[in-house]
Amino acid sequence: MTVNYGNNMHINLEPESREEAKRLFDELSADGEIEMPLQDMFWGAYYGSFKDKYGINWMVNYQRLDVGEG
Repeated sequence: MTVNYGNNMHINLEPESREEAKRLFDELSADGEIEMPLQDMFWGAYYGSFKDKYGINWMVNYQRLDVGEG
């Protein structure tokens, strides 16, 4: 991807549950362009990224905290 004015940043969302991550991802990415489907990642997060129908870049990252953290 070439960095141009407007595509050089993402809005990152950190929802509190896996279900909320999926809801946000599905609703905000509707009619947009999915860059990385929402999926379990090697670093332990449920993550995906997309460009919405208005050209805004988003990342959704749900990171489960282990019991006793946070």
